[in-house]
Amino acid sequence: MANMNWIVAGIGDIARRRVIPAILAERRSTLYGFITRDPVKAEAYPGTRAWPTIEEALEDSAIDAVYIALPVALHADVAIAALRAGKHVLCEKPMALNDAEAGRMVAEARTSGRLLGAAYYRRLYPKLIRAKQLIAEGAIGQPVLVEANCHGWLPEAARGWLLDPKLAGGGPLYDIGSHRIDAMHFLFGRPERARGFLSNAVHRLEVEDSATALMQWPGGLHGVVDVRWNSHMPRDQFRIIGAEGELNLDPLNGPELRVRNAAGTTQVEMLPAHANVHYPLVLNFVGAVLANSPDTLACPAEQGQWTDWLIEQVVRAAGSRA
Repeated sequence: MANMNWIVAGIGDIARRRVIPAILAERRSTLYGFITRDPVKAEAYPGTRAWPTIEEALEDSAIDAVYIALPVALHADVAIAALRAGKHVLCEKPMALNDAEAGRMVAEARTSGRLLGAAYYRRLYPKLIRAKQLIAEGAIGQPVLVEANCHGWLPEAARGWLLDPKLAGGGPLYDIGSHRIDAMHFLFGRPERARGFLSNAVHRLEVEDSATALMQWPGGLHGVVDVRWNSHMPRDQFRIIGAEGELNLDPLNGPELRVRNAAGTTQVEMLPAHANVHYPLVLNFVGAVLANSPDTLACPAEQGQWTDWLIEQVVRAAGSRA
């Protein structure tokens, strides 16, 4: 395979702004078509095809890979169908509604021998990669706490499916929390314990408007992820506290990485992400497929499932939303 023919399942906001431009920019990729209930949307991309269902699309043997950009509830069935048909799959986050569904996806990928990746693109942020390197080098001593806060107001009504638990799973825990949880997995691996809280402090919704996840790794490292749709004070904080220093990545989506040691000296590195944060993700996935090197995937499905497991622990521990 010299290049890859992609189909994109779903033509929503993320697909139009990031996923489709990333595929079009990746030189070994061809945007082949779409799965969409509204074929008019596909007309914006001349030369592409459109199918209403994954089953109809998979009748075309020219398809090599599927990017799933659908509501979370549809991820597992579409991914499993594509994998069974011999297609590689890159799936938006979180991978599934729950740990069991994510496990089915992982099992199907192993059976099919095809690659399944989770779209946790922050793993490819240069400053998060650099933070992992600094931690390994002992720049802050033993890590003892990692914390992330991502706060904002309720998403626009145009993304209304995010407010339906049957489609989205939950609120900010699933939406923005999953990215921060995965960033911690990237740095430290899978925690051994997780708990948390869910609330509707301001908005009366079918999903929570705020969530706090608590986790613990072997050796005593603690993690806290607090995500909210109920604050007009936007925050995008991410910090790693060590026994001998601190890594400050605030804001997580910005370029600055600040390294502060116990003596109070701070060094600043500027490490901006790609202008289209999905481009490095697509580049990485195509490279892994063409080289048949699943170990080079930014986020293999087995690790993507860690986040589904952790979210499930938080939901179970919370019991209900206050």
